Amino acid sequence: MPLSAHRRSHRLALFALLTLLALGSLLLALTAGSVPVSLAELWQALRGDADGLAGAVVLDLRLPRALSAFVTGGLLALAGSLMQVLLRNPLADPYILGISGGASVAALLSIALGVGGAWVSGSAFLGALLSMFLVFGLAHGRGGWTSTRLLLTGVVVAAGWGALISLLLAIGPEQSLRGMLFWLMGDLSQARNWPAGLAILLIGLALALALARNLNLLARGELQASVLGVAVPRLRLALFFLASLLTAAAVTIAGSVGFVGLVVPHLLRLAIGGDHRLLLPAAVLLGGSFLVLADSLARVVIAPQQLPVGVLSALIGVPVFLFLLNRRGVGA
Repeated sequence: MPLSAHRRSHRLALFALLTLLALGSLLLALTAGSVPVSLAELWQALRGDADGLAGAVVLDLRLPRALSAFVTGGLLALAGSLMQVLLRNPLADPYILGISGGASVAALLSIALGVGGAWVSGSAFLGALLSMFLVFGLAHGRGGWTSTRLLLTGVVVAAGWGALISLLLAIGPEQSLRGMLFWLMGDLSQARNWPAGLAILLIGLALALALARNLNLLARGELQASVLGVAVPRLRLALFFLASLLTAAAVTIAGSVGFVGLVVPHLLRLAIGGDHRLLLPAAVLLGGSFLVLADSLARVVIAPQQLPVGVLSALIGVPVFLFLLNRRGVGA
């Protein structure tokens, strides 16, 4: 078999495996829990024929939560893939530029004031946008807009948001502290606005795929990309705003969920290489599946109590990332 045909079949097999993983993770999320649901009951519920407890559990609780987890994981993995090219830093993740910090401060203020639901989500989105424009404005100063300047500005702004978060936790009302902590650790128990997140994910993926060729060139270096005709300043600007909006949407749905945007792109680069025409859609599938599985574990580990999904994603992500780091070190 020619090398190109073998590579094509390998990639098709990988995408088929990722699709099956996504479907399997969603199936597990809908059937597993403190109230088990059989496949027959699940089918009836999805058709709208189920009555009673099984139908209510699937349609009202588990299906919105599973779809929210998949959309959030896809958003974070896609944003992480773009951030790592934008900053040319393997440690870059969606939160490195302080987007989640601004969202967290705004959301915690809403929770501390006693408002919930759409107010918290709306405040988080506005806080993320504020942080995005703040970082962009500060990084676009007299010294020029470079990846290093952007990274340093984002890290400093994130540290400032972190100080404000600590202050809010210290002076916040005691009856709101549990909700504030759950939001900071990532919580999908109240997530319902997945349709808007799905629309943003699909539009963001389409835009990112349109830039995939230029992303491949930029990953080799800014000078080489410029020589080959890429308008590097405009591309970096587009990547910054696209990755920031994807991160803002993810934080709005589920709060701060770590490690998805860091681990998933690395894992896929080991499996399929750095071609972003394949990496970006694969990241959406794997990131969504990863977070659905983490959220399913968060629901059943100490059922009927539930853990924040950010705790499980970190517990899974840390050993996976260390494994990848060790493999890369040996390879080098």
